[in-house]
Amino acid sequence: MKQENGSSRIRQIVGIIGIIVSLSLLATNANTIFGLLSTAVRVGSTGMVVSSANIGVYWDSLCVRNVTAIDWGTLEPGGSKTVTLFVKNTGNVAMTLSLSTVGWDPQVASTYLGLTWGREGVIIQPDEVIPVTLTLNVSGDVQDITSFSFNIYIAGTQTT
Repeated sequence: MKQENGSSRIRQIVGIIGIIVSLSLLATNANTIFGLLSTAVRVGSTGMVVSSANIGVYWDSLCVRNVTAIDWGTLEPGGSKTVTLFVKNTGNVAMTLSLSTVGWDPQVASTYLGLTWGREGVIIQPDEVIPVTLTLNVSGDVQDITSFSFNIYIAGTQTT
């Protein structure tokens, strides 16, 4: 009796597996079996940048002549030199301005020379142009520097 029960149980399992396989084949080949039509439509898409952050630095208030380098000329110990530039927000979001200097040559020059500007943290609106005054101050006890160079970074960071 147990053997008959075991073989009928196997027949039931085999039958269930057969049904599952048949349904899978039917689902996979439904388009072929029932002649169903299928199509795909291409939908294009376009867009634009929602926001951009960018600034330009110019010699003139009309923002025509880009600043690429500043020649500070000859400076005296204890003296300073001032240059006025114009910063324009060419992006479409308000930005907060900051200034940094790097790459001093000779490196010791950063000990005796300092650049200030008074615009740190100022917010500049899109298309706004503001004058910025850079002042290079020379320490009175400067020594052993006959020439120097450094890079100035004026940065704009999106205001939140």
